[in-house]
Amino acid sequence: MHRLFLIGYRGSGKSTVARLLAERLGWASIDSDDEVEREAGKSIAAMFAEDGEPAFRDLEERVVASLCNRDKTVIALGGGAVLREASRRRMTAAGQVVYLTAPAATLAARIAGDATTASRRPSLTGLAGLEEVERVLAVREPIYRECATVAIDVDGRAPEAIADEIVGHFQVK
Repeated sequence: MHRLFLIGYRGSGKSTVARLLAERLGWASIDSDDEVEREAGKSIAAMFAEDGEPAFRDLEERVVASLCNRDKTVIALGGGAVLREASRRRMTAAGQVVYLTAPAATLAARIAGDATTASRRPSLTGLAGLEEVERVLAVREPIYRECATVAIDVDGRAPEAIADEIVGHFQVK
């Protein structure tokens, strides 16, 4: 195993768990959304507003392709990175994929509690809060499950415990 990808809806803890996993494994950690924003020179919300979602997804796909070439890296992918088939194929061929899952209500509460969400992340449906999470999850959940080597329920769990479970899962195999 040379790469570990974390997928799931925003608010599932991918970035936090990725950092903890990287520490435990002695690997690097990277967040694809941070890379997309760095390459674009603006926030994801600004990209959606100024360039549209297709342009954002094009850049995201290129970033995912690049990240698939990094060795000994834990990669926290943006929630929608799995929407492009090419990204799904690259990711599943390049490493193990962990889906961090939680109920929609938990995700909505975490998102609402994150002060950076509004400035960095656009609404994807024009809906707010729980309604948006439920609508988007209905589309993405089957894709997340299809890509995942393993799914880990993060609801009510500390990020450290989640990281430990993931490390244990892959050391056993």
